[in-house]
Amino acid sequence: MENKVEYLRISGTEPRDIAYIWQEARPAQAQVASLVWLPGFKSDMVSTKATALAQWAQAQGRALLRFDYSGHGQSTGDFAKATISQWVEDTLAILDHVKLARMTLVGSSMGGWLALLVARELAQRGKADQIAAMVLIAPAVDFTQKLIWERLPPQVQQQIIDEGEWRRPSAYANEAMPITRQLFEDGRKHLLFGGEIRSYAPLHILQGMQDPDVPFSHALELVEHMAGDEVLLTLIKSGDHRLSTPHDIERLMATISAMPK
Repeated sequence: MENKVEYLRISGTEPRDIAYIWQEARPAQAQVASLVWLPGFKSDMVSTKATALAQWAQAQGRALLRFDYSGHGQSTGDFAKATISQWVEDTLAILDHVKLARMTLVGSSMGGWLALLVARELAQRGKADQIAAMVLIAPAVDFTQKLIWERLPPQVQQQIIDEGEWRRPSAYANEAMPITRQLFEDGRKHLLFGGEIRSYAPLHILQGMQDPDVPFSHALELVEHMAGDEVLLTLIKSGDHRLSTPHDIERLMATISAMPK
């Protein structure tokens, strides 16, 4: 399967080129909602799940948009200087550029938070009806605050305040990831917990119960905050954070297939 990588120039607060791949739908599926893949923190559009989704979409004849946030994958930009605001801006710019009439947002980890932030922005623009459905995998909503900052020892919090950065060990990368004071400060502008959270479309959450990064209690709390939409939560007892085993991926595709189109 070959797909051309294209680039969209964004000239916002930090000029950068966002890499994306657009797979056209077959004519018979042209009226079906396009799929949009939103990767996780430090992940990209050619990860295991993203590639599997691309292959599945091609076999189904469905359109798929996938891209790399600034500072990720094939996009330009400095990861250490990027923020949630910038990644939301990336996502909205790509959606505006491709001009999707209807879409199913598929977000993994941080991509789940961004999907909900993008949905809120679309609703504020009066375009909530563009969202046909949403599928979120271990959605890391408010992760900068609830899943990182609040878990840090006081001495590490103080180091970030004083020095502006902390190198966080990662189970998913060879090198420790730079986590900046700017990321935390900006993340606080986008916190969703504490009020009603909307997807503006049917939502299905897939959550592993052995997830060390996003505990399943976090997914339960998210569901409790979503009073205005149809929400289904699937807990996978043996599931980890990535949910990228062949069986997990099979479950993901079946979930997407069952969502409104």
